Amino acid sequence: MEKTESAGGVESLTILGTGPAGLTAAIYSARANLKPLCVEGVQPGGQLTITSEVENYPGFAEPVMGPDLMTAFRKQAERFGTRFFQGNVAQADLSKRPFRLLMDDGREILTQALIISTGASAKWIGIPSEQRLMGKGVSACATCDGFFFRNLDVVVVGGGDTALEEATFLTRFAKSVTVVHRRDQFRASKAMQDRAFKNPKIKFVWNSVVDEILGEKAVTSVRLKNVLTQDLQELKAEGVFVAIGHQPNTALFRNQLNCDETGYLITQKGSTYTNIPGVFAAGDVADHVYRQAVTAAGTGCMAALDAERFLESGE
Repeated sequence: MEKTESAGGVESLTILGTGPAGLTAAIYSARANLKPLCVEGVQPGGQLTITSEVENYPGFAEPVMGPDLMTAFRKQAERFGTRFFQGNVAQADLSKRPFRLLMDDGREILTQALIISTGASAKWIGIPSEQRLMGKGVSACATCDGFFFRNLDVVVVGGGDTALEEATFLTRFAKSVTVVHRRDQFRASKAMQDRAFKNPKIKFVWNSVVDEILGEKAVTSVRLKNVLTQDLQELKAEGVFVAIGHQPNTALFRNQLNCDETGYLITQKGSTYTNIPGVFAAGDVADHVYRQAVTAAGTGCMAALDAERFLESGE
């Protein structure tokens, strides 16, 4: 198998993922002269590459496009000497150092330290119009995009805490919020349900799923299907927020690293250390609470500093 070019055939530090967490880790570790290798993965740039305008990232007085923001991150990392490696990790052996990463094309990477910043992926409904209208009214993050729906009618799809939290948040901006749920009761916590039921801006459609999202250049309405009667109804809406959960991209590591019940990597309190010395986790792969670009970048910085100290200690 072909190995990547590195001194002695072993990298000092390899970073998996090129979202805000991974690229911030690359910037800090490259400035510390660790010569990091950054593996791009299946979605270079992370979730921000499918986000349109970003208004809440510090330092930008005017909105910045998500892909442009990640391009700036990458250029900064490259300026300090970060090397980028195109490909996707198919297998990982963390049983001993150097850690061994096998790429899906057969190439191999050996590394003394590893930062996992592979992020999390939003779960989607799975209809073509959802992807076609992504960023044009379809979103999976109310905190990111809610501001763009001032005085508009929006739909939230889901029935858990995330859905009701997103719906409640959206009432700050939207004219109305309709929660569409496939069952006749929510699985969200009672406190979250009480808050939603008491909010005059929130309406509910039960026992229904989104059959189609309508609109050419932007969302104009949704077609709902009642799962009991199969009846269809069209509901006016300029926004659709899919809130049926996120899936952390940790499948490769779940039999080696400690994870919570939903698959998020568990780190030691106040650090990015995992249960295996030399392996660190940053960004949405370990954060199911905040899931923001700025918090991901912060933990990317932490992971780089933790990795630097680990390597210097000679453990």
